[in-house]
Amino acid sequence: MSGRRFPPSSYAPIVAILSLLAIIVEAYGHNDGSGCYTSIVSFGDSLADTGNLVRIASQSHPPHFAFPPYGETFFGYPTGRCSDGRLVVDFIAEALGLPLLPPNFADQEESFGDFQKGVNFAVAGATALDVSFFRERGLENPFSNSTLGVQLGLFKQLLPSLCGSDSDCKEFLGNSLVLMGEIGGNDYNYPFLVGKNIREIREYVPFIVNEIASAINELINMGAVTILVPGNLPIGCLPVYLTSFETSDQSQYDSHTGCLKWLNEFAEYHNVRLQTKLDEIRKLWPNVRIVYADYYHAALRFFHSPTQFGFDGNGEVLKACCGSDGPYNINPSVSCGDPGANLCDDPSMYVSWDGIHLTEAAYRWLFNSLFEDRYTVPAFRLSCPNAARKGNVLSPSLSTGKIWRLFFSS
Repeated sequence: MSGRRFPPSSYAPIVAILSLLAIIVEAYGHNDGSGCYTSIVSFGDSLADTGNLVRIASQSHPPHFAFPPYGETFFGYPTGRCSDGRLVVDFIAEALGLPLLPPNFADQEESFGDFQKGVNFAVAGATALDVSFFRERGLENPFSNSTLGVQLGLFKQLLPSLCGSDSDCKEFLGNSLVLMGEIGGNDYNYPFLVGKNIREIREYVPFIVNEIASAINELINMGAVTILVPGNLPIGCLPVYLTSFETSDQSQYDSHTGCLKWLNEFAEYHNVRLQTKLDEIRKLWPNVRIVYADYYHAALRFFHSPTQFGFDGNGEVLKACCGSDGPYNINPSVSCGDPGANLCDDPSMYVSWDGIHLTEAAYRWLFNSLFEDRYTVPAFRLSCPNAARKGNVLSPSLSTGKIWRLFFSS
């Protein structure tokens, strides 16, 4: 290159451009709600559990999802996930270029990477409400007492080891995507499946929604900036409910989907109450991004138009891939993973994996729905430069100094 020099005035436009680029680069180091997250913190139940329950359950009575064929589609072995493969939380981590979330109860010997990049407190069977609420009503959670409050308490215990000082912890949470569930589904599953009256169960809804809201407010006070809150699924389409409440009264079924209308209406009632509560929180915290994920309507599409999503449209969409017998491949005495259970040939053709949890294929579609504006309020984006979907964005390794050198080094 020649040694030709330019007058100082000619540098002005370049300096302005470089200053703007420097600001952009520096902004990528901090989450401003634009979708760049350096870690994920997850709470919830079996829809998000990546292995906690199998690690805290009694070794003499491990849960049935600790056995094959759970995990067969992606991992090739059971991981403690209640599916044949990945969950929504896994797809989010992959999209952000982060490791799959390790369960909080992972042993130190297990190679799950750094909790600073993500940690999962979700436990299969967990409820939003405390066990005392149900005991007062003659109900017992048969799986665990790892309620939402317990999970939040465990997170607060772990947090100082992740970030140290209060200011650092606020920064850590501010740069994290917090997944609040799905949580609350089991608060209804247990009473419904033991025969509690729907009028009584409706009375639980405000307590459950308030418990979720309380956890969200506490996390915001701790520094959370972006919280993703999924609603309940269309439970009237789940094989376990279709089996438990099977009836000859055809008026109880949706003629287009075959789902039980009254159960789906109940799920919608919960979701409406939850969204109303989230609106109240947004008014209290206008600078916090609280995103409602409409799992209900996103999943309902599978049953209206199964072939559009690659599922079996020949009457199999309401059946479990892994189960036993009956019209929906569900037998309460033989669960998936138990001896004698049968397995479909291709899980990707099914919405339901084991009657109450979804297949990896269905979870993938739920993940995709997060980026369709009609299924999130407000719109949700993952735009971190490290993400798998990074597109044409500035590399985080391109520091301010490197920008200057690109222009002036040759």
